[in-house]
Amino acid sequence: MNIAISGGTGFVGKSLTKLLQDNGHQIFILTRNKSSYENGIHYVQWLTDGARPELELDNIDAIINLAGTSLNNGRWTKKQKKAIYTSRMDATLEIVRIMEELPKKPTVLVNASAVGIYPPSTSECYSENFNDYTTDFLGKTVYDWERHAKRAEKLNVRVALARFGVILGRDNGALPSMLLPYKMHVGGTIGSGEQWLSWIHVEDVARAIYFAITNKTIHGPFNVTAPNATNMKEFGKTIAEVMGRRHWLPVPSFVMRLALGEQSVLVLEGQRVLPSVLEKQYFDFKYPFLKEALEDIL
Repeated sequence: MNIAISGGTGFVGKSLTKLLQDNGHQIFILTRNKSSYENGIHYVQWLTDGARPELELDNIDAIINLAGTSLNNGRWTKKQKKAIYTSRMDATLEIVRIMEELPKKPTVLVNASAVGIYPPSTSECYSENFNDYTTDFLGKTVYDWERHAKRAEKLNVRVALARFGVILGRDNGALPSMLLPYKMHVGGTIGSGEQWLSWIHVEDVARAIYFAITNKTIHGPFNVTAPNATNMKEFGKTIAEVMGRRHWLPVPSFVMRLALGEQSVLVLEGQRVLPSVLEKQYFDFKYPFLKEALEDIL
C-alpha cells in the first residue's frame, strides 16, 4: 500500500514508519521541509505557503494523522495551550482538504486522539461506548480533533480514531521524565497514587495503527491502551522493581501543581480505559503487562 503519515518523524511516527516499511509498504511523510526522497521514504511538503501536497499524493491508499504539538513540552501556558489545540485542528483540517482534492480517495484515515476525552475517575472503567465526555482543556481539544477528522466520512473514507493512552518508549513520551526521580534514588508515589494510568508500549501503538488500517471493521473511536491499566502507585513500584531502585519518597499533589501548573493533570488525574474494540477484533498485544513493557524499554 501507499501510506501517507503526518507527524511521521515524531515519537510514534518513527516506530510506525519502521513497521510499515518492514511490511513492504511505500511511505509518504508530510513535512514542512521541501519535498524529497530519502532512504526509501517520500517526503511531501505541506502546511507551508504554496505547498500542494495533493499533487504528490494522488495514489494514496491510507492516511495516518499523528501531527500535533506534544503535551509534554513544558508548562501549559496560554501560548502553549493554543499551540497544542491549533496544531491538531490545522493538521486535521488540512488532511481533509487534501483528500477532497484527490480524484482517488484513500480508503481509510486513522486519526490520532487521546483517552483525555474521558473524565478523570478512580472508579469508572471506560470503553469506546462511553460518550459523556469531559469538558476540560484536554477533553475539548480531543473532542474537536475527532469532530474535524470525521469530516472525511462525507468523502466515503473510513475514519478510525485512535485514542492513545500514556505511550511508553525509551527516549520520548512521558516515561523519561517519570524515570528521572528513580535514577536519582528519590522515586516514589505521585499524588494520591490511586489515579489510573492507562499505558501502552510504543511498539503496540504502531501495531494497533497498522491493525486499524488493514481491519475494515474498525471505524470510529478505538482505545489504544494495554489491557491491564494500573494505578500510579503500582506504576511507580514496578518502575522501581525493574530499575532496582527504591520506591519511597512520595511527591504530594500540591508540589506537582506548583512545578507543572495545569499540565500536572497528566500525572495527578487519570482514567481506567479498556481497549475493547481491539480486543473484540482479537488484536494480539505484544506487551499486555507493565513489567514486561518496562523490561523491554529499560
